[in-house]
Amino acid sequence: MSALPQRKYVSPEEYLTAERESLEKHEFFDGEIFQMAGASLKHIVITGNLAAELHARFKGRDCRALQSDMRVHIPKTGLFTYPDIAVVCGKPEFLPDEQLDTLTNPVLIIEVLSASTEGYDKGVKFDNYRSLESLREYVLISQDAKRVIRYTKQTDNSWVLMDFIDDKTEIELVSIECSLTMDDIYDKVEFTEPHE
Repeated sequence: MSALPQRKYVSPEEYLTAERESLEKHEFFDGEIFQMAGASLKHIVITGNLAAELHARFKGRDCRALQSDMRVHIPKTGLFTYPDIAVVCGKPEFLPDEQLDTLTNPVLIIEVLSASTEGYDKGVKFDNYRSLESLREYVLISQDAKRVIRYTKQTDNSWVLMDFIDDKTEIELVSIECSLTMDDIYDKVEFTEPHE
């Protein structure tokens, strides 16, 4: 019987040093580094729509919508990841180093779902995100149909799910006191017709 190969543990400091020099993005969890996949056209358009809509709504307000180049760290679990959109209101907080490239206090995180990440985004990743003291809302956007899933943190630290599928519904983002429509989110996104 042959021995299983030993995996090399990587420290968070080693990860950050390598990541800051890398041309690609990687997640880090529990001593392991995971390369992130590229995004589809729909994913990129939806993310761009969200960033543009939020940016417009934040004029004159102390909130920022940060796209997927902003790394987020979850101190309680050790996860380093790149949400599609992370919103911070008030003063952004970063890892205690001079880089200011790893946010620790988003109030809202939005992920655009893909077939390869949907289970992770709804499960393990949300488990990690929920441990962020600052996080008040988590939103999942389908890229295969007009569907938005919103989790909102309650005062007792439970999370309430709302599922939006109606084209006419306004999706209220309570953590940032604004709303979006399906048209705002899915502008210029083309869905293929299902085969009969």
